[in-house]
Amino acid sequence: MIETDIIVIGAGPTGLFSVFEAGLLKLRCHIIDALPQPGGQLAELYPKKPIFDIPGYPSVDAGKLIDNLMEQIKQFEPGFSLSEVAVSYEKTDEGNFIVETNRGTKVKGKAIAIAGGLGSFEPRKPQIDNIEAFEENGVEYFVRKPEMFRGKRIVIAGGGDSALDWSIYLSDVASEVTLVHRRNEFRGALDSVEKVQKLKNEGKINLITPAEVVGLKGDGYLTAIEIEKEGVRSTIKTDYFIPLFGLTPKLGPLANWGLEIEKNAIKVNNALDYQTNVEGIYAIGDVNTYPGKLKLILCGFHEATLMCQSVYNKLNPGKKFVLKYTTVSGVEGFDGSKKEAEKAVVKTIE
Repeated sequence: MIETDIIVIGAGPTGLFSVFEAGLLKLRCHIIDALPQPGGQLAELYPKKPIFDIPGYPSVDAGKLIDNLMEQIKQFEPGFSLSEVAVSYEKTDEGNFIVETNRGTKVKGKAIAIAGGLGSFEPRKPQIDNIEAFEENGVEYFVRKPEMFRGKRIVIAGGGDSALDWSIYLSDVASEVTLVHRRNEFRGALDSVEKVQKLKNEGKINLITPAEVVGLKGDGYLTAIEIEKEGVRSTIKTDYFIPLFGLTPKLGPLANWGLEIEKNAIKVNNALDYQTNVEGIYAIGDVNTYPGKLKLILCGFHEATLMCQSVYNKLNPGKKFVLKYTTVSGVEGFDGSKKEAEKAVVKTIE
């Protein structure tokens, strides 16, 4: 039996930042995640994709953000159960929780923080008859390792941010990039649309609209795709086909935990502490919903902070907690070491 203070389900950015905020309060965390490495979707789906809305970073690669979060929490020595799915929980007579994974691991804690992002997810696949025959043999639904496309011919299908961003990024990696979209208009950011148009004018991206990929060809491995444009079909040779039509999120076993669910998300009380309808179980980040919810990483960070404060108050009833800026108090890890920060122009909140 692994024992901790907060059982965090999900090792994405919100789950990782929870470890830091809990550590400031001398609370330990153990993280459970279905993926083989920390980082959630940022590490699994688009580690090289730049993120522009993290305060203090005009731009930071998703993978780099995860590296920074891991470095930030290292001093608080969190535990990890990776490649494991949180399947069930029970509440003890003492009010603690025991979460069991699909591998039989049991983790005992005083609170549960569900930070599972969109939950488990599956790619939305185009309706092409033989597409499954080419999966991992030329058809890729995610860009995990951009270098695998070095010097290759690739076709990307889609009209959202992912399709646009990866077309732009891979134009400097692949020997040939073709972007296919069924409409002339794109759903992505205007800046990305303008960059794709610029790269098209420079001959670095082939843009085919309005059109759809309707067939795949090859003998065991993909060698060409069939495109239909305005009723006319044509064939393009390619090494990879990357359809980027988004993800279908699923809560998985969490859907059976007796939590209040709305549109595949967990309802929480955002007026207080992001607690669910089950006392002691919280939901933070993209996995939760409430009036005015925004699915942004920085919002998840805020929710994680208030969740940790709530857990501390529940575990220490009647104990006055003096909140200080870390610029005053420093950051003390569980090993007793203390990192002092700048002390200029700061005040204590009491």
